[in-house]
Amino acid sequence: MAGTIPLSLTQQFDEFGKPLSGALLYIIQAGTVSTPQQPYQDAALTILQPNPIQLDAAGRVPQFFLADGYIKVRLDDKFGVTQLARDGILVIGPSAGGGGGGGADPTTLIQTGAIQPFYGVGVLAGFVRMNGRTIGSATSGATERANADCQALFNFLWNVDPNLSVLPSRGATSASDWAANKTIATPDARGRTLRGVDDMGSSLSGRITAPYFGVSPIMLGGGGGVEARSLVLANLPPITPAGVISNGAISISHNAQFFTGGSIVSNSSPGGAFQNTGATITASQAPSTFTGSVGGGSSSLFGLTAPSLLVTHYIKL
Repeated sequence: MAGTIPLSLTQQFDEFGKPLSGALLYIIQAGTVSTPQQPYQDAALTILQPNPIQLDAAGRVPQFFLADGYIKVRLDDKFGVTQLARDGILVIGPSAGGGGGGGADPTTLIQTGAIQPFYGVGVLAGFVRMNGRTIGSATSGATERANADCQALFNFLWNVDPNLSVLPSRGATSASDWAANKTIATPDARGRTLRGVDDMGSSLSGRITAPYFGVSPIMLGGGGGVEARSLVLANLPPITPAGVISNGAISISHNAQFFTGGSIVSNSSPGGAFQNTGATITASQAPSTFTGSVGGGSSSLFGLTAPSLLVTHYIKL
């Protein structure tokens, strides 16, 4: 989406009431000293307008259009003396509306970079999907959106998140990379819920930590967590098994001799007299056995996903 600001098509005067003939209007990125932001001659943002924009002989500002968002302007007379300088000016749309009441374009009511969940899957005016694909200029070859209205979001993402991929490579500034028709990846929210970074300008809450989340809990755009896990040995609680071991039977043998009337009766007769002739007694036990039942499982995954509703996450151009 595109719009303009109240300076468009107005006549400007100096302090003495004389038209600012040949004055120069600079369109600058909001929050910067002098980083240019591209103006256009048409609402589709396809025909470039020179920047600075030169006022005509009567001090009139030509009509111009800008991508949605906030901008900064500086108006210098033809001698280079600044007549007006303002930052944080909201671009007002729609730029191509018909008659009727005033009203603001609803897509300009939130700032560039704001995230909007939407119950749909397609293109949403004034936004791009947070799907990890790229944005850039009309000639950038970006995969999600290649259009001049991506400039504000391109600059915003470039400066707020150094981990986002810029192709073919990240340069010195966002403005130079935009001018070079590079692309930048959008944050990838596919299959993810949104969660606050763990400090958010304050101290760490400790509600998410790197060992369990998988990445630093204070990294903007960090993607962590998993859908399912399987238990490993370290996850099991300590336990002492309880059970019974059945001992084997004990048997005793000996070679003692018993005598009756001077004659050997037997080796084991309980009625004879016992004579110790170096007899030995030995004992043995059958092997003990422990019979258990098959335990454990098959290490199947178990789910960790909370009840959720699937929508599309968009980010404001």
